[in-house]
Amino acid sequence: MTAGPTEPAQHPPAGLDGLEPHWSRLVTTPQLDGVGRTWHLLDNQVPDPTVTLLCVHGNPTWSYLWRDLIAQAPSGVRVIAIDHLDMGFSERTGTTRRLEQRIDDLCALTDELELTGPVVTVAHDWGGPISLGWAQRHRDHLAGIVLMNTAVHQPSGSPAPTLIRMVRTPGMLEKICTTTPMFVRGTMALTRPRAARSIRDAYEAPYRTADRREAIGAFVEDIPLDESHPSQLVLDRIAADLDQLTDVPALLLWGPSDPVFSDLYLWDLAARLPNADIHRFIGAGHLTPEDADVASAVFAWLDRPERQIPQIPAEQERDPLWSAIHRRAGDDTAAIVEMGKDGKEESISFDGLHADVNRVAAGLADLGIARGSRVALLIQPGIDLAICLYASWQIGAVVVLVDAGLGVRGMGRALASASPEYLIGNMQALTVARTMRWPGIRIASASLDPTRRRLLGVRATLDDVRKRGDGRPVPRPPSSADVAAVVFTSGATGPAKGVVYRHHQIQAQRDAIVDLYGIQAEDSLVAAFGPFALFGPAMGISSAVPDMKVTSPGTLTAPALADAAAAIEATLVFASPAALRNVVATAGEMSSDQAETLTRPRILMSAGAPVPAAVLRAVGGLMPHAELHSPYGMTEVLPVADISLAESEVVPDGNGVCVGHPVAGVHVAISPLDTDGKPTGQLTEESGVVGEVCIQAAHIRDGYDKLWKTEHDASQPAGWHRSGDVGHIDEAGRLWIEGRIGHIVTTPAGPVTPVGIEHALAELPDVAQAAVVGVGPGGTQQVVVVAVETAPRRRADLADEDLADRVRAKAGDVDVAAVLLVPSLPVDKRHNSKINRTRVARWAERVLAGGRMGRI
Repeated sequence: MTAGPTEPAQHPPAGLDGLEPHWSRLVTTPQLDGVGRTWHLLDNQVPDPTVTLLCVHGNPTWSYLWRDLIAQAPSGVRVIAIDHLDMGFSERTGTTRRLEQRIDDLCALTDELELTGPVVTVAHDWGGPISLGWAQRHRDHLAGIVLMNTAVHQPSGSPAPTLIRMVRTPGMLEKICTTTPMFVRGTMALTRPRAARSIRDAYEAPYRTADRREAIGAFVEDIPLDESHPSQLVLDRIAADLDQLTDVPALLLWGPSDPVFSDLYLWDLAARLPNADIHRFIGAGHLTPEDADVASAVFAWLDRPERQIPQIPAEQERDPLWSAIHRRAGDDTAAIVEMGKDGKEESISFDGLHADVNRVAAGLADLGIARGSRVALLIQPGIDLAICLYASWQIGAVVVLVDAGLGVRGMGRALASASPEYLIGNMQALTVARTMRWPGIRIASASLDPTRRRLLGVRATLDDVRKRGDGRPVPRPPSSADVAAVVFTSGATGPAKGVVYRHHQIQAQRDAIVDLYGIQAEDSLVAAFGPFALFGPAMGISSAVPDMKVTSPGTLTAPALADAAAAIEATLVFASPAALRNVVATAGEMSSDQAETLTRPRILMSAGAPVPAAVLRAVGGLMPHAELHSPYGMTEVLPVADISLAESEVVPDGNGVCVGHPVAGVHVAISPLDTDGKPTGQLTEESGVVGEVCIQAAHIRDGYDKLWKTEHDASQPAGWHRSGDVGHIDEAGRLWIEGRIGHIVTTPAGPVTPVGIEHALAELPDVAQAAVVGVGPGGTQQVVVVAVETAPRRRADLADEDLADRVRAKAGDVDVAAVLLVPSLPVDKRHNSKINRTRVARWAERVLAGGRMGRI
């Protein structure tokens, strides 16, 4: 593009949303271009700062992008946000400035500012390469690097971003970028959710005329799309020299829904900065600072303590996860039994499991899977999943476990985040993986004909892997401190999160379960809950997977449960509350032999959501010799506490659900709520104090995958896990759960937790289920009850006066503004038990504001 007209630098107009006039200043670099150039920048001008953030915007934004960083800067932190020359409110120089020149420009500005360390560069979009160019020239001043949705290299085999290539089409560049404000407005259209009009106007403020937009087109034209581009060598040098910055702390903040800089560029940067912390803001797009709270993430990161990889003392070393399988080599006892509609479908002995795990482990290694490689396992619970899981663990691979209950979209998000190098799946999973372009070299768990193999892009089948492993040694096993798994949460309380576990943490979890229930080698387990089906081999006990739909626990029938128990002479049963409800409902379908089989188990465990006592009592009638237990825990740490039905029957009434005493080795404390319903951060074990439940144990998760801020917030103080559940400890030391932090209703009278009221309402004979939610602004919310009656109903409606009065009586001192009736409440797919109160609250607010009732 040709150079544009000149125009002096100026201050922004008054009244721009969120911009304080005293931040704005003009700075001249006298030697630049031999004539001197004047910059506009935002600067909080903190004297003698402990650290300075040098913030560099991209195209077509300006320093306004960083206003939240300036507004929220802690004491002692200086924030300087520049407007590039020819951009924002800086001078229009009438020149064309390419990448190398812009790095020179930034260096000249910081020289003029006499900027010394420590400096943390913060950059977005094409500000990324410019900031990195500056960082590479100022290594002595550099204390850290923060990058957001940017790139330094076009990964091989992938085209440049479609939007950029479209704008670079001959004849389009000037029209889209300069002649019209289309590029500026198009960029603002990428905000998720759409930015307010006042924000969009502020971004457009420096670019009101074509003359002031010349550099927008020049920036786009300066993006190298081929090797002949004049800025290609400079960009290549920046990319190559990043290996000089690998010891510099780095934070990558990313909007994964960006149509310009997709995750492909994040993975490229992560490979070049292997020690970088990463946080992907699910739902955020290209303009990450607008779509997400990056300021709190940046300042928390600046204040972070140095993280240490745990060193496990020799006396605390536990047996490897596969050790029980090795101990039972030569044992013909069934290790895993898969049940079908007609009974036992397939089984494998411990000897067979041991041999196949070793063979597959050696074959996976020969295929290229190495220590630290990520392997997604998209196989239903059963024999093949167990073989692939323990084979992967034995060679140090990191398994990625994603619940099919998340649905195709949720699974795709999870896999995009985890970015596995390999994906082992059944036919259905591989078909979806090919269609949705899920990452990973594909391995089929079943045999495929050549045509299907080619269509699905399958590299190998599990049988191929076995052949590769025949006669080969298994590689050296991982250490207990190595990462073992990324296990995704159910998504019941927000987007599914990847929970990271090291080997020693899963080993501790296995041992905690064994100790809690006194599990011996003679025991055998019916696992009617997918994740728990994986623990049988680790504990060295036989396990059976009943005939049921894995993604729908409520499909488990009493005959199917009895058949699975009979197949292994089960002494232990694990099932979700939803599964148990249907077991009770279908008990009449059992034969006398099936009914007799269910009298043999000694322990029944049910978890995933609060288990109604009535359900446990009914199950107790089917399993009269079983101790009925409800362990409390979560994906991040299980078990935390445990209570038997016998104990729960004698516990005095309280607010919420009593989940029992913390199990051995688990320490529980409460972070009290303030008047706004927020945890204060201070921990206490004082009885009766309501707040966030915090947990410390050897088997808590290591962290969250590519969710640095989430991990940081959930790990305060260090070594603890903030569960997000709200509850209290009673005088006897028992833990009570009252709901989720995000579901607290903040009324004028103070915070109200939902679970206690919901359980009280369940005692009404005509109420099957209820959700307590808040409607209105925080601090002034009204309590609304949304209930499901025991009698079926086809459409939502207001409760009649009699039921509403009885609901209010059960709510006690809590003022209930309205009672609404619905055919059903939305629940999570993994457990079919956890109510989605956020969704219910949105529906109730709409209805009470005069909207159509419709479906939740």
